[in-house]
Amino acid sequence: MSALELRDVVVDYEGRGGRVRAVAGATVSVEAGRIVGLVGESGCGKSTLARAAVGLVPAASGTIAFEGREVRPLTRRARPADLVRLQLVFQNPYSSLNPRRTAGSQVGDGIRSRARSARVRELFEIVGLASAAASRYPHEFSGGQRQRIAIARALAADPSVIVLDEPLASLDASAQAQFANLLTSLARELGVGMLLISHDLAIVRHVADEVSVMYLGRIVERAETLPLWTQPAHPYSEALIAAVPRPDGEGVLPHSLPGEVPDPTNPPSGCRFHPRCPYAFERCRVEDPALVPLAGGRSAACWLQQQDAPPANLGQARGVK
Repeated sequence: MSALELRDVVVDYEGRGGRVRAVAGATVSVEAGRIVGLVGESGCGKSTLARAAVGLVPAASGTIAFEGREVRPLTRRARPADLVRLQLVFQNPYSSLNPRRTAGSQVGDGIRSRARSARVRELFEIVGLASAAASRYPHEFSGGQRQRIAIARALAADPSVIVLDEPLASLDASAQAQFANLLTSLARELGVGMLLISHDLAIVRHVADEVSVMYLGRIVERAETLPLWTQPAHPYSEALIAAVPRPDGEGVLPHSLPGEVPDPTNPPSGCRFHPRCPYAFERCRVEDPALVPLAGGRSAACWLQQQDAPPANLGQARGVK
């Protein structure tokens, strides 16, 4: 059984133009010791789904369960004890740290044992920081180091799942690579499951065991990382892979994928991706495809995968190797 299970989750909010369906029936699961990547362009609903997963925003429908218990929206009361082992790490580590308190004191907030000081030092070393750094204040650390402190604070709760909302976005390339390696080692050595939200498919390819691709509030493909990368089953996945920068300077959104993500207050009819899809045909414009199982344990929401669809040469995106 998955440690964190989101099934058919719908999240709405009131925007300036009316009610916005930020998440439109997403299903994602995270098992202990595995890293699940959730990728897509900005505004597709990734961060909203992350916040719903830990109870920060309510779901209009669907179910969210952690270790077999329903995750309900948080209130002003203390966080339920059975959800302490479900942790969230934000994009900006500095905004989530109190500048007036030492890093070590904040990491120790979730530790109730008498060996609190020793455990704090141990956690600093686990995330690759010197134990003596626990006495320093947040402004004395680099961005990458502050993100490690955020991970140490999450680990203090002895979590089984950590949800990471764009944790690499504010880091430079070197810090990103180091932090990505840290996530991989934590998942393997401590058995922590992770839901890694990112718009950077190259990083996700490096660390994730499987990937869910999100477009305009929907999961359009879900697969193990290598099969997704080498043979995408959805045109949007293909386009994201083609856009990954390459050493030769290529890696841009192809001309056959024009425009921006549509306005979520007024999504297109049929498949939400069809106005930008180079393979779209009439059925795509009028019928919304469900996420259906395919061979090899993967799933895709695309009429091109139906037996009566016109042939398409997916999996040949530029840059796929």
